[in-house]
Order: sequence, then C-alpha cells, then structure tokens
Amino acid sequence: WAWPDAQQLTDVDFEVFRPRSPVRAGGVPIPSFGSLRGSSTPEKIPASSQASRLCQRKRTESAKDRQAEPIHSKLITWFGDQPPAPFGVHQLVEIGKSSGKKAGDWYGPSIVAHILRKAVAEASVVQNLAVYVAQDCTVYKEDVVHLCDLSPGRSPADPSNQAWKSLIILVPVRLGGEALNPSYINCVKNILKLDCCIGIIGGKPKHSLYFIGFQDEQLLYLDPHFCQPVVDVAQADFSLESFHCSSPKKMPFSRMDPSCTIGFYAKSKKDFESLCSDVSTALSSSKEKYPIFTFVEGQGQDYGLQGHSSNHSGPSAHILPPGTLSRSNNRRSSEEFVFL
Repeated sequence: WAWPDAQQLTDVDFEVFRPRSPVRAGGVPIPSFGSLRGSSTPEKIPASSQASRLCQRKRTESAKDRQAEPIHSKLITWFGDQPPAPFGVHQLVEIGKSSGKKAGDWYGPSIVAHILRKAVAEASVVQNLAVYVAQDCTVYKEDVVHLCDLSPGRSPADPSNQAWKSLIILVPVRLGGEALNPSYINCVKNILKLDCCIGIIGGKPKHSLYFIGFQDEQLLYLDPHFCQPVVDVAQADFSLESFHCSSPKKMPFSRMDPSCTIGFYAKSKKDFESLCSDVSTALSSSKEKYPIFTFVEGQGQDYGLQGHSSNHSGPSAHILPPGTLSRSNNRRSSEEFVFL
C-alpha cells in the first residue's frame, strides 16, 4: 500500500497514526513512517554522511522503481473499474450472482473469500497462483497439495518437488459473539506480525476495512470508503496516485467486528510448510482453549461458493422456533452463521 512516489507526508498526516493516549511506558519513542522517507528531524549523524547515504539510497530506489513500474501499472489494470478487469468490482459482482448476491448487497468477509477464490481460478492473467478458502476454520493440507502440486506423477511428500503454484490462503473466522473476544487480541497481533500474513478482511459493524497491522492496542487499516475521480486504466500513462494511501488510520481492537477473513501467502511448497509451522505457533498464543483455526492432514468436503447461496437447491437449514433463544432476540442477524 506504500508507494515511494506518493506525496511526502507531513507531520499533520501522522496524527491519524500516532496514539494520543498514554498507553506506552514512559520514555519509549513512538515510531514514525516519516523517517523512512526523509523526515524533517533526522537522527543526529554528520550532515555530509547523511546526505551521501540518502542520495545513494534514492538512486537505488529510483532504479528499482523504474524497473518495477511497468509491472506495477499492469497489476493495477487487473483491478480497474471496467468490466474486462479480472479482479475489478464488475467481475466480482458478476461472480457474486451465483451465490444470490447482487450489486448493493452486503458482502460479508466469508463470501468475499469465496468470490476471490473463484475470480483467481477464472482469470487467465494468473496461471501460477491458487487461492484456498478454509472450511469450518480448518485448513486441510491434502487439499492444498492437490490444489498447488503441478507434478501429479511425484509423491506429495517429495521435498524436491518444485512444481508448485503460489498460494493464497483465506480463513474466514468469527472471533467472538456480538463483539471481539478480548482473549483473541494477542493471537491476532501475533498473526499480523508474521511475514506470511497479507492482512485481514474485516472492519467495524457494517463498515468494511482492510487491516494491515497494529500499534499498541490500535489496529492499522486502509479504508475503501473514500471517493476519488475515476481513473481510466486503459490509457497508456494513467495516474497511480489514487491507488495508494499516504498513511494508514487506526482504531481500537475493541471496535473490530468479530467476523473477518485472515489472509496468508506462500510462494513455494517450502514457504507453505513454514507457514503451517509459524501460524500454528501464533495460534497457540491465544488464551482460549480452542484455537481460531487449525491445520490438519487429510481432505475436507468442498462446499465452495454454493455453500453460501441463498437460492441453491440443497437441504434447508433448520431454524430454532421463536422464543427458544429468548435472550438472543436483540442480537443482530449474521450472514456468516445459522443455528442448525
């Protein structure tokens, strides 16, 4: 989300990021992104030395940016606000129709995960990427191998197997009842610390956000609810400015909606094995007796997108009669769960 060519941040911009409450121990400095892009108050080092290092770093970054810019622009076109874009809003809404959703409906984190999985599977622009959506808070390793292993003639346990698709794992979870269970906060922090974690699809109740990290007891997020002039990505040199955020915003963990989808990325089979180990360690940090989700051997039943359809011809859900749960009459409805 950060972009070197974005406008330089001012001290005012950081007010959305810096905690204002005295939750930190005295004397502990609050980190600032400003130092990464040439802060106006640099560290006390010789001016000549600092200028030399800064110029050298800028030359290196500039060369890398020029090489990466065509790829950068190409990726942006995949998410353009045009029907042909494989991951644009038009395509995602079209895929959502198969689950009974239409434009303007509320798309929860769980169904969004399945829509993204299907969008990647149907896209011709990404041949070496697969998306796996966990079922019932469980990642089935054998299903992942079946999805990513491109050499069926070899044994799945063969460590020398390099024919492997890159993998995005999306895990829909619910971290509490009506509000986030505080016992899960430490676990969410540990997950966000992992290099393999690519963020959390979630938000506040009825307000979608994308969580990218945390600081102290505050979640850092990007908010899509910001209207900007349309960008025609079909043009040769379209502007990239509006596709990036100059600084993240923050909110307390207590305001986080318990329904969310956690994302992970593994480039290779070795990365996937490391992911399983690292994430399992992070999950064990929770004070709750049962982890948020688990990794298990074997296969699971493939519900896919149809499991979330409101008009499919499967067996009906058995809803408890009114009055059975008298204490839950005031609870808001959730598209993520039904009482069976």
